[in-house]
Amino acid sequence: MVAVQRFSLSALFPSRLAALAATLVLSGLRILPSWAVRACLALAVATGGAGHAQALHIGFVNIDRLLKEATTAKQAQTKLEQEFSKREKDLVDLGASIKALVDKFEREAPTLSETQRQSRQRQLLDQDREFQRKRREFQEDLNTRKNEELQQVIQRANKVIRDIAIAEKFDMVFQDAIYIDPKHDITDKVLKALNAPAGK
Repeated sequence: MVAVQRFSLSALFPSRLAALAATLVLSGLRILPSWAVRACLALAVATGGAGHAQALHIGFVNIDRLLKEATTAKQAQTKLEQEFSKREKDLVDLGASIKALVDKFEREAPTLSETQRQSRQRQLLDQDREFQRKRREFQEDLNTRKNEELQQVIQRANKVIRDIAIAEKFDMVFQDAIYIDPKHDITDKVLKALNAPAGK
């Protein structure tokens, strides 16, 4: 039997968000994934020399940290746990029940007639198929809801990043990089804004 996959914050918010947070272009501001870092900096150096590249006002946001530490991300996780915990428990219980029936069948099989053995095997296969169907439905529903919650968190984070970038006149804000000088990291500032009570 296949165990029901448990959900966690790390599963809810994977480290790579290319699909949802790839490139946001707003009023000349670009929030770019890491592959664009080299291209943008190379272009800056090629068009204006090293001095021009140093004049760029660049920021970096650690998306993994936002998705672990932002209040909205924690609220989304709690919401999903409340929404799916009963179904998960029911599936775990059903899986344990089927496993107990399989164990019982294996103990009793030598004493059963061929007809009884085949009948019990069919019953167990039917129960296992039903369990697998319910498990797949659970996982699909959970994944759909995870994506919905993730999209809301990303949209809120992108708005906060954009507002900070515009207010502080950033040329570019990167969401992923192999290396970034800590002086360019604005993650704490973004987290503070994300976690601020509404209306402030």
